[in-house]
Amino acid sequence: MEMIFQSGIEEYLHGVTPERPPVMQEMEKYAADKGFPIVGPLVGRFLYQMALVSQAQRVIELGSGFGYSAYWFSLALGTRGSITMIDGSENNRRLATDYLARAGLKTPIDYRAGDALEVFARIEGEIDIVFNDIDKEGYPETIDPVAERLRRGGLFITDNLLWSGRVCREAGDEATRGVVEFTRRLYADPRFFTTVVPLRDGIALAIRL
Repeated sequence: MEMIFQSGIEEYLHGVTPERPPVMQEMEKYAADKGFPIVGPLVGRFLYQMALVSQAQRVIELGSGFGYSAYWFSLALGTRGSITMIDGSENNRRLATDYLARAGLKTPIDYRAGDALEVFARIEGEIDIVFNDIDKEGYPETIDPVAERLRRGGLFITDNLLWSGRVCREAGDEATRGVVEFTRRLYADPRFFTTVVPLRDGIALAIRL
């Protein structure tokens, strides 16, 4: 990832971050070896905190990968809530099932393979947290469905809002344009109060008003 802050800041933060459980470290190594993008421990701890302070009971993930972010959410939720993971890859579902089972987590987790927004549309009831990490060109299309389903005071959390600094350039590819358009729409949407936290690759925290 292209460095967009002073050199050494991210290394410093990783250096002071406590060691993670063995299965989580295994997931981090897999991501590093395969070049698979995950939120990493810096954002993972942020997700944990948001789930804890909001007293979330129901978390939906749009773009779950092989379960790394769900691991952090589960550590916060324990047995009081549930997580629905959605991802288009059947292989990611298999990997996540294995990792999360071996981690001995207590939270009921339902992993659904398919198009994130199509699956999301079939889920009923109010939601406490939606974590968004789908393909970036699809980001703008997540706002309306999430606004309709998130409870008041609920959290809409979206990864990669700084997109390795590519959002600062005049022109960009479809993914970059998707991130920029999403960010503009989310800030302008009266249903949310939004802040982009410049942690790792940028994470949006939007509270449903």
